[in-house]
This record gives sequence, structure tokens and C-alpha cells, in this order.
Amino acid sequence: FSRPLLDFAATMTVLIMVVGILGNLLTIVALIRCPRVRNVAAAFIISLCVADFMFCTFVLPFSSSRFIYGTWIHGDFLCQLFPFMRYGNIGVSLLLIAMITVNRYIMIAHHNVYNRIYKKLWIGAMIAFCWMFSFGMQIPTLLGVWGIFGLDKKLGTCTILNDSNGNSAKTALFIIAFLIPCCVIICCYALIFWVVHNFLVRIKSFAQFDLRFVSEKFTESLMRRSESRVREHAVGSHPKAPKSKSKEHRDLKTKRNEWRITKMVLAIFLSFVICYLPITIVKVADKDVHFPGFHVLGYIMLYLSACINPIIYVIMNKQYRQAYKTVILWRRPRLL
Repeated sequence: FSRPLLDFAATMTVLIMVVGILGNLLTIVALIRCPRVRNVAAAFIISLCVADFMFCTFVLPFSSSRFIYGTWIHGDFLCQLFPFMRYGNIGVSLLLIAMITVNRYIMIAHHNVYNRIYKKLWIGAMIAFCWMFSFGMQIPTLLGVWGIFGLDKKLGTCTILNDSNGNSAKTALFIIAFLIPCCVIICCYALIFWVVHNFLVRIKSFAQFDLRFVSEKFTESLMRRSESRVREHAVGSHPKAPKSKSKEHRDLKTKRNEWRITKMVLAIFLSFVICYLPITIVKVADKDVHFPGFHVLGYIMLYLSACINPIIYVIMNKQYRQAYKTVILWRRPRLL
């Protein structure tokens, strides 16, 4: 690895680390402190931010050190712990994104069972499963039973290596922790867009078929309301806005926000795949490290996934922007 390449990689890694720590910490505080954004999806997103925060705190400092010194200098114990934390946090992130996607699908397609499934106990169990499963899969490698964690001398970094029997868990971990969650996410979003498409088609056909009937009913309703207001004014009473109207307005706002969250989670997944694919392709296509620059760029893209989510939250969700503003300006959070 050339010195300019390592210097560039070290600078980018430190920058990503700082942005990731601040962005994810701000998101955790904002989602906990502001009731308006505190929902089921927020519980999973908080856990996702914790995973990214841990990645930036415990993984990226060693990665930047590795680029600065050109090799691993922190001993055998940390050389085993480093890839364990790196792969574990990546697995947790993708599993949590899959969980949020399933949550979005059930919210949109099976709303009648949503509240029965997403109770506090079950939400906690789902989040705990993501963490335990992701790190638990690596215990055989940590114990040296199925591959080993060690120093790859070609890359100068610690990763999963073949054990004395020539076995490695890399392929299995890739299939279980990456491909399967990706398939679940893609299937869920395909079903979500199918449900939404069918709903919009039904609404459109109903509107075309029944437009005259709705217009007549609306006119009658408007006349009745006008007569009622005249009578109320005549007896000196003040008309009150119907409660159902405000409730419908709140329900509409809630549904719009749920759909915004659904699109935001899709953006998070796509950004994760875009950040993860380069290093995956390079590892497969250049096993003998003939092009070290591509490996370094692949790692930087992978690290970028730990700091990009808060940027997506800011761009795509107004309520999250308001929550950030509340924390930064130290305002009292709004309840509604």
C-alpha cells in the first residue's frame, strides 16, 4: 500500500468516525427525548444507531490506526476482538433494517394484527434477537472451531482466516447475515408496493365510478351544515368543530408519516447495500490483492454506512429534523 493511499484512507476513516459518533448519538438522544417520533419504528432505529455508534467507537479507531501505521500494531487479543465487533455490528445493522422492513409491511398490509404483534415485550425480544444472533454466529470462529480471527498479512488487517483444517465461516456468515436479510427486505418492499399499487387502483376506479354520487352527497351535507350553523347562530351558540374531523386529520398525518418512514427505511437499505457491495466484489474478484487501492476504497465505503443514516433521517423526515432541532437548541419537546 502506498503512503498517499494510506494517508487518504486514515483521513477519511477519522472523518467518518467523528461524523458517525456525533450523528448517531444525536439521533439516539432526539428519538428518546421527543415523544412525537417515539413509535415502534423508532425503537428499531435507536438500536440501529447504537450499533452504528459502537462501530464508530470500537472499530473505526483501530481501522484508522491500521491505515496510519500500515499494519496491525495492537496485539493478538484485539486482533480477534476487532473483526468480531466489525462483523457483529454489520450483521446487527442489516438484521435491524430487515426487522423495520417487516414492521412496515405488517403496518401497511396487515394493520388489523399490527398492535397484537408489536407490543413492548415482543419489540424488545426482536431487538435482542438481532444482537444475540449476529454476535452468536461468530462464537465458533472466536473459539477457533470454524475458522479463526487473525491477521491477514496481505491486507495488514484482522479478519476471518481459515483454521488448521482449512475451514472458514466467511461464506456461511455472508449467506446468513447478508443474503437472507436482503432477500427478506426485497420481498417485503415488493409486497408493500404491490399493496399500495392495488389500493391506489381501487381508489381511482371507485372515484371514477362514484364521483357523481359523492358530489351529490357532499352538496347535501354542506347544505345541512349551513342550516345547522344558521340555527346555532340564531340561538347565540358557537359552533364546534366535530371531533371526528380532527381525529381524521390526525389519522391522516399519522399515515403520511408512516409512509415517509417506510420510504426512509428503503433509502437506508439501499445505502447499506451500496456501501457494502464494493468491498464484497473486491474480496471475491481480487483475492490475491493485486489492486490494493480498490480494497482501501471498499473499506472506506463500508465504514461510510455507519455515518450515513442520520443524514438520511435529516433529508427524508420532517419530524426527525424537528427532533434534532429540539435537541441542538435545547428546546422543550412538543407532545403532539
